[in-house]
Amino acid sequence: MYHIEKKTPTLYTSPMKTLKELGLRVPEILLPANTELNKWSVIACDQYTQDKEYWKKAEAAAGNGPSTLNLILPEVYLNSPDKPERIAKIRQTMKDYLAGNVFATPFNGFVYIERKTAFGRMRRGLVAQIDLETYEWKPFSKANIRATEATIVDRIPPRKEIRKGAPLELPHIMLLVNDKDDLLIGGAQRITAGAGREPLYKGDLMCNGGSITGWGLYSDSDIASVTGALNKIADANTAADGSTFLFAVGDGNHSLATAKAVWDEYKAELIAGGAGEAELAENPVRFALIEVVNIYDKGLTFEPIHRVIFNIDAGALIKSLAEALGGTVNEVAGQSELEAAVRASSADFGFDYVDESGAQKFVLLRTPIKELAVSRLQPEIDKFLKVVGTGAGAAPEIDYIHGTEEVLGLGKKPGAVGILLPPIAKDSFFETINGRGPLPRKSFSMGEADEKRFYLECRKLFS
Repeated sequence: MYHIEKKTPTLYTSPMKTLKELGLRVPEILLPANTELNKWSVIACDQYTQDKEYWKKAEAAAGNGPSTLNLILPEVYLNSPDKPERIAKIRQTMKDYLAGNVFATPFNGFVYIERKTAFGRMRRGLVAQIDLETYEWKPFSKANIRATEATIVDRIPPRKEIRKGAPLELPHIMLLVNDKDDLLIGGAQRITAGAGREPLYKGDLMCNGGSITGWGLYSDSDIASVTGALNKIADANTAADGSTFLFAVGDGNHSLATAKAVWDEYKAELIAGGAGEAELAENPVRFALIEVVNIYDKGLTFEPIHRVIFNIDAGALIKSLAEALGGTVNEVAGQSELEAAVRASSADFGFDYVDESGAQKFVLLRTPIKELAVSRLQPEIDKFLKVVGTGAGAAPEIDYIHGTEEVLGLGKKPGAVGILLPPIAKDSFFETINGRGPLPRKSFSMGEADEKRFYLECRKLFS
């Protein structure tokens, strides 16, 4: 175990916090001993949820050897009749991997990661372990780690079936840190580059996943550097009431909420059984393995998720939104002009629909919104739909679309309106969540599907 607080120099006027006080711990990580990464590592289970062909390709790529594919339940199978058998097989495979020679000697330390994607981007991150007692997904929380989007409670129980009692955890959770000066991840990069140390792992990822390299940070000076960087970031993100917003959940929101729910239940069982504070403080289930990524990382792209509403009076909707948001409405010449105007803004919205005469309309709604635009737009859409949904005729339906072309294409359908959202402003991301709580559902996407986190590192939960 590390005892960094005794060796960390006092660098700031505010008291230096330990990793424990910051909600992090140095993890004990299990890595495959001899397996090639393009067979071992597989994409997050919540991707390609409607595409069984993708998962068949993943099965072919993994082959018959050890693979994280055998340790997860892809959500494409979440409602399969054989789900209980799949979960039982996952548990047994975890036990077999732990008992066999699949894993190398456990590594105690953080892991600095460079992930190169098939889209020509390189994202940097730091694998660490967080204390679930410092995380809360409920709106307007003042916790150290907070949700970025509304958590759907109904999604937690199915995931609990998989995690509760599982011998291992595999992370696809990514936490964002508000670090304009690139102290944390940039510092880790400088340490590993300067030391000339060999990577812990390096290789290609299956199915258009790109490649990944990970270096260990394990010495007292390494850990002290991480601790110092986190203290500076915490100081910069501490509010007047003393609460610190250190991390926002970027990906894996429901997985982290599930880990929290499992711990809360297990903690209650331990307390009922007479467990003391010391036992609770170090229980492996209390923690979760995650990857921290700087929100300002150049390789991290934020894409808005657009909206299409069917069975709606587009003119009435636009008028209502303009009044509610204090905006002005202008018709533009065509699709290209609308796209360009929305893309160049941080708070303007584009509407594409067919009017009563059958003419295609392209309308720009300019607003003075200072927060993330979606945090103001979606509640007003919900209010409007609630009112009009009580009238005669077909009820309005809303869908969430990633691609601009698809949105504009759907807007050509009678009774439909496509709504283009502006780019996600990283500068106001943490501020908006801190002031308004988690963002509405389907607010943003971090990169393309193939750029999502791949399972690679493991951590032991139960014997």
